[in-house]
Amino acid sequence: MTLNEFNDLDRHAAVETVRPALDIQSWVDDFVDGRPYETTDDALATARNAAHPFTDAELDQALSHHPKIGERAAGKSKEADLSRNEQAGLGESTEDIKTELARGNTEYEERFGQVFLIRAAGRSVPEILSELQRRLQNTPEDERTEVAEQLRQIALLRIEGILS
Repeated sequence: MTLNEFNDLDRHAAVETVRPALDIQSWVDDFVDGRPYETTDDALATARNAAHPFTDAELDQALSHHPKIGERAAGKSKEADLSRNEQAGLGESTEDIKTELARGNTEYEERFGQVFLIRAAGRSVPEILSELQRRLQNTPEDERTEVAEQLRQIALLRIEGILS
C-alpha cells in the first residue's frame, strides 16, 4: 500500500491495517490519528514516538501476540504471518543453538514472567542468543524498557513493510 492510499483509508480500515504492527491501542490511535503523513519518514517518526511510554498492561497485551524466539508462530493472524516471516530470516540453527535458545527462553520466562522479545529481522541466531544472555542480567524494570524498545523496532519494520 502506498502512503497516499494509507492516508486515504477511513479510520477503521487504517486501524485494522496497522494493528498487526503493534497491538497497543494507544499506539494505534496515535499513529492513525497522525494522518495524513507527507512522507514515509514522517509516518515512521510518529510510529517511533507514539504512546510513549507504554504501560505494563500495554506491554503485556502486545507480548501476547509474539511467539518464543526460535519457535514458529501459530495461527492464521496477520501478526503470526509477520512473526513467521521475521523469524524465517534467521536461517537454520544447529541443535546446540536450538537447545541454548530453548534453555534461555525458559530461564527468561522464569525470571521475567513473559516471553523473550527481540527484533529478529537483521540479526543472526548467535547474536540473538548473546542478547538473550545479556538481558537475563537486567533488572525487571530495565527489561521492560528494553522490551518496549524492541516492540517499537518491530513496529517500525512492519510499518515500513505496510507502506512499501
